[in-house]
Amino acid sequence: MALPPSLWDYSVLILLRPLLAIAFTLSLIFLGWVLAWKLVLGHVPLVQEILKSLRKKPVKQKPPTRRLSRFYSGVANSTSGS
Repeated sequence: MALPPSLWDYSVLILLRPLLAIAFTLSLIFLGWVLAWKLVLGHVPLVQEILKSLRKKPVKQKPPTRRLSRFYSGVANSTSGS
């Protein structure tokens, strides 16, 4: 013989399950928005113009003082001189 549903069962069915479903759906939407923002939208120039605070600062070039840089600049100079 089965027991009739209690007040807790009804409250879970009517209140808790819909709230958990809404929270789950909103968390999926938020996660999708964050992923889209980080991967795509933050790099679109139009979005960067609209939100001027997102504009990336220009990257400073490193000075060519390393060994390979000196080698390739010497190769470029010798080929352009000949």
